Amino acid sequence: MISKLTALLKVSVGIVFLAMLSGCNDSQESKMVQQAVAIESSDECHLCGMIITNFPGPKGQLFSKGIEGDLKFCSTRDMFAFIVDPENKHNIQQAFVHDMATTPWGKPDNEIFVDAKTAFYVIGHKKKGAMGPTLASFAKREDAQSFIAEEGGKIFTYDEIDLEVLVSMTNG
Repeated sequence: MISKLTALLKVSVGIVFLAMLSGCNDSQESKMVQQAVAIESSDECHLCGMIITNFPGPKGQLFSKGIEGDLKFCSTRDMFAFIVDPENKHNIQQAFVHDMATTPWGKPDNEIFVDAKTAFYVIGHKKKGAMGPTLASFAKREDAQSFIAEEGGKIFTYDEIDLEVLVSMTNG
C-alpha cells in the first residue's frame, strides 16, 4: 500500500513538474520581442491591399500569434480595425505606430516606430490619412495635447480604442 502511494506521489510530482516546465516555455515564447521594420515602397496594407507609402499620416505594423512575420498597415485606423476584430484581439503580440511628434505627416519616416500599446491617439482631428480619418499617434501625452490645440480631437489610449470608437470616426 505504501509503495503504491509513493508511486502515485512520484507520478503526481512528475505531472506538476512537467506542467511547470510547459508554463516556463510559454512565458519564454511570449517574452520574445519583435521589432518594427522599415516599410518598403512596395509594401501593401494587410487590411486593404493599398501601397502603404502612397498615403500621408501615421502607419502601423504588428505581430500576431499564428501569423508569420509582421503585418503592415497604410493607416493606424486600418491597424486598429484588424486589432479590434474578436478573432485577432487576443493574438496581438506587439504593435507599432509612428510618433507623429517626430515625423512629418505627409511622409512619415518609415523606419521609426513606437510601441502602439503605450502610445496616445488623437481622434476627431482635421488631418487625413489613407482613405480619410485616422488616429494620430504619439509617444507622449503632451505631444498629443499640443496636436489637439492645433488640429482638434480627443485623446484615447490603446485599450480605449474599440469598434465603436472606430465607427465614430467615419460618422464625424
